[in-house]
Amino acid sequence: MTDTADHAAFEAAALEAANELGEHRSLRADVWRQFKKHKGAVAGMIILVVITFACFVGPILLPFDLDELAIDEANQGPGWPNIWGTDNLGRDAFTRALLGGRISLLVGFVAMGVSIIVGVLVGVLAGFFRRLDFMLMWLTDLFLSLPLLPVLLVVIVLFRDPVEDSLGDALGIFVLMVLIIGGTSWMQTARIVRGEVLSIREQEFILASRSIGTRSHRVIFGHIIPNVLSPVIVAASLGIAIAILTESAVSFLGLGFPLDLPTWGRLLNEAKDRISLNIWLVAGPGLLLSLTVLSVNLIGDGLRDALDPQQRTSA
Repeated sequence: MTDTADHAAFEAAALEAANELGEHRSLRADVWRQFKKHKGAVAGMIILVVITFACFVGPILLPFDLDELAIDEANQGPGWPNIWGTDNLGRDAFTRALLGGRISLLVGFVAMGVSIIVGVLVGVLAGFFRRLDFMLMWLTDLFLSLPLLPVLLVVIVLFRDPVEDSLGDALGIFVLMVLIIGGTSWMQTARIVRGEVLSIREQEFILASRSIGTRSHRVIFGHIIPNVLSPVIVAASLGIAIAILTESAVSFLGLGFPLDLPTWGRLLNEAKDRISLNIWLVAGPGLLLSLTVLSVNLIGDGLRDALDPQQRTSA
């Protein structure tokens, strides 16, 4: 009877200790706990969620039809119900700014995905396979040396018409913008991942896995990539801001999406000559763009601190 009671007490104590250990040493919980302590990152997340929700849901809820033109109400200043006034065709400026955010945000997130995929692939291959290191890093340095904005403009001018003829105006320019922006912004991620892989591949668990004959692709996907996710997540968060700014710059120069598909850069381009009539035609999209980039950068800073083992240990 005594042995049974002692055994039950031991199991209960062990279970309680395991629960406490799992609670206090859960990586996800530690990261979230540290992230919440970064007030700027939390504020950035709230701002980004609000802007994203407003851009995708706001134009549906607001009582303005952007397909209907009202020339007699053109270029009006801020008031009610047009809180940011109207453009030169009488359309609500606030609704158009929210609608433009849809495309800018979609380009940012999708282009970031392309950039991260290419950067992780190049970085892992360069760090894991010595024979590929020189060639891939030479390619990375070549892309880093290129003036990206002129290259973007030249590629868009050369390939825009064929892509639009194949996929249509809207989808064609979207695919082209995503591929160009993502394909010219992967270099920093590749360098970061390569450095991490060079460190990880010499650790004992990797050497043990390779010594028992585990194939390279299993080592890469099972051990290497999961251990480089922390810097990749930070790079991804910052890459969204770069992609949005790049798309806005291209659209501002008049080489982005068609006129019937507003983006923040396109709206700024259209309103720059009418800023004296209504400053909110420029200030509105500019404010949304600035807040989005700021919020993404704050989230990136918070993730960088939260994923840093030293920060979590000290906290």
